[in-house]
Amino acid sequence: MSEQQDSGFGIQDSGGGPVIACQGLKKTLSQGDLEVPVLLGIDLEVMQGERIAIVGASGSGKSTLLHLLGGLDSATAGSVQILGQDMQQLTEEARGQLRNRSLGFIYQFHHLLNEFSALENVAMPLLIRRIPDAEAYARASEMLAQVGLAHRLRHKPGELSGGERQRAAVARALVTRPACVLADEPTGNLDSHTGGEIMQLIQRAHAEGHLTVLMVTHDPGIAAHAQEVIRMRDGLIQRDEE
Repeated sequence: MSEQQDSGFGIQDSGGGPVIACQGLKKTLSQGDLEVPVLLGIDLEVMQGERIAIVGASGSGKSTLLHLLGGLDSATAGSVQILGQDMQQLTEEARGQLRNRSLGFIYQFHHLLNEFSALENVAMPLLIRRIPDAEAYARASEMLAQVGLAHRLRHKPGELSGGERQRAAVARALVTRPACVLADEPTGNLDSHTGGEIMQLIQRAHAEGHLTVLMVTHDPGIAAHAQEVIRMRDGLIQRDEE
């Protein structure tokens, strides 16, 4: 895989195939003796550069789908491919490496590590990849500048506002130049103004770097930022083409 360097948000090229795809994806949860079906068989292809929102009522399976596509959980049946690699055919170590190399994650809560500075938090995915410290911190510093936090590099999460913490989380998701960002309610813990700023950052990364974005949201205003909406109902998806 090549890494494009033509913008601050340069990302990996999918080579013309789907960035993420799944076939017959099913998930059933066990609650005592009860089997609860959550996903009933999902077929989906997400191509490079698409910006897609997944919406639906609480319990419709939208977050479960995102977690399965990101390799954060295992399906009951079906398959998931990231950049053409079948996640089920990889070892746990190889799955972790593929996630680290190809995907960025943004959650409703920032999940920054409180004992580390913003710079250290953003550099961490690169350090895990064993990129030399100097390069990792240089790239993290550049990415924090891209999201407007050049003046907050040494601040720890407890010293940042909610919006600044989420900006740092966006920087952490983008610093590896992933093929796709998976965002689960990325503005759900923010006021509408700050949430709008976070979406502008994601949109700018998408526009400048041909980034693929797949996000879960319950907010129609946030879904309106997407090029396509996937509606989840009763464990199945239904598309609205724009």
